[in-house]
Amino acid sequence: MIKSMTGFGHAEKVTEQCRITVEMKSVNHRYLDLNIKMPRRFNMLEGQVRNLMKQYMQRGKVDVFITYEDYTSNDYTLKYNKELAAEYLSYLNQMAEEFHLENDVRVTTLSRYPEVLTMEEQSVDEEQLWKLLEEPLKEACVRFVETRTREGQHLKEDLLDKLAGLDEKVDRVEERSPKVVQEYREKLEQKVHELLEDSQIDDSRIAAEVVLFSDKICNDEETVRLHSHIHGMQKILEEKEGVGRKMDFMAQEMNREANTILSKSSDLEVSDIAIDLKTEIEKIREQIQNIE
Repeated sequence: MIKSMTGFGHAEKVTEQCRITVEMKSVNHRYLDLNIKMPRRFNMLEGQVRNLMKQYMQRGKVDVFITYEDYTSNDYTLKYNKELAAEYLSYLNQMAEEFHLENDVRVTTLSRYPEVLTMEEQSVDEEQLWKLLEEPLKEACVRFVETRTREGQHLKEDLLDKLAGLDEKVDRVEERSPKVVQEYREKLEQKVHELLEDSQIDDSRIAAEVVLFSDKICNDEETVRLHSHIHGMQKILEEKEGVGRKMDFMAQEMNREANTILSKSSDLEVSDIAIDLKTEIEKIREQIQNIE
């Protein structure tokens, strides 16, 4: 089943110690582009996050947001640098003696000096952290794929309708083309009659002229290829992988055939149909850009 490149997934895991939330959304992109935003303590897990997500998606620009709340308040610890404080105090005493100043340094003052008191993040158990993240990440990916699949089904139905409409238009071109040749013959005979009046008409000359005209406007090859591409697209829509790229290539080929029919046409009705073909093919190409 085809999937859209537009999707959304959300999941969270809540324990007594923390809450982890995973949210992802995507738009069209030629390749898979993962943009992951998460707390610094999760940075070591980025490779594992990417590898897991690649199991669920192939294309699209995917923005991933991971948030973490620690209920234990033990994320950071306060560290006291005794050696640095002693060095600060030693220099302050030296300055007081050299400049004959009163040394009014208090504990609260010394504690504010750089690096005397620092907040340090506690060491993280990578394996334990991955166990916390893996479950909501997988759940968000599953929901993400579900929304892509639902949207993909809508895309498939719309594309099948458009392809059926294209097939009908190609049938109309095939139906109209022989009539164009017959009408040309009739107009040619009428014109020759008017010019020659009662003189005998050389049917072989008229037949030769009609054959030349028929060859010039013949679009049999183009209509056959268009039918083939349309039926090929219908089959591709039943495939599971690589649908978007294959259909994009075939849509380019279909547009080329429609352009050729338009350039060969000397008939207003066929020209109008060819323009409609080009318009519908462009709509199909726009929809194909949404397929994974």
